[in-house]
Amino acid sequence: MATVRAVVFDYGGVLTTPVRDSIAAWLERDGIDPGSFSRTLKSWLSRSAPAGTPIHRLETGELTAEEFDEIFAAELTLMDGSPVPRGGLLSGLFADMRPDPAMFALIEELRDAGLRVGLLSNSWGNIYPRERLDALFDPVVISGEVGMRKPNTDIFYLTLDRLALPADQVVFVDDAEPNVEGAARIGLHTIWHTDAVSTRTELARFVTGIHEVA
Repeated sequence: MATVRAVVFDYGGVLTTPVRDSIAAWLERDGIDPGSFSRTLKSWLSRSAPAGTPIHRLETGELTAEEFDEIFAAELTLMDGSPVPRGGLLSGLFADMRPDPAMFALIEELRDAGLRVGLLSNSWGNIYPRERLDALFDPVVISGEVGMRKPNTDIFYLTLDRLALPADQVVFVDDAEPNVEGAARIGLHTIWHTDAVSTRTELARFVTGIHEVA
């Protein structure tokens, strides 16, 4: 195995609390029918979804958050069957997502061990804490800024180009299995993230000086 010199992380659900928890809180708080949300998400983001769905176009920056909100609201219903009010859907969906201190501590350890750390995120119109992220990560690759999206391989090649490293010297960490598979297709080492402890354990296989939690 080649020496690992960099670790690239996804943002939402990896460096933050789980996105699914924020979604669940949003559905309950705003009274949105979970069935209408699940059907829409499956239609637009599942493995069988056609290319160019509204989520795909949001992630590549072809739709603004405001434009997406309009399309999204038309697909959702409230629990009583009435229409969902327009505006603020994405901000509500992500409102309960918080940074995961354990993951940011792990990133600091990687940097202290001499590794480079990068960020590769599919954007849903997110407002990223850019000052903090720019200080920690090099490169920072946001799908909506580069017009590409995971799991397509072009965005992984772009990230490797910005790292100036071959795939077998990079580990990619993501909480979405299709994204992990996309990275593996071009030879990156991959970790399917579920929580900070298991990701730390997996990274310890690749990186000297990173220890498992006892």
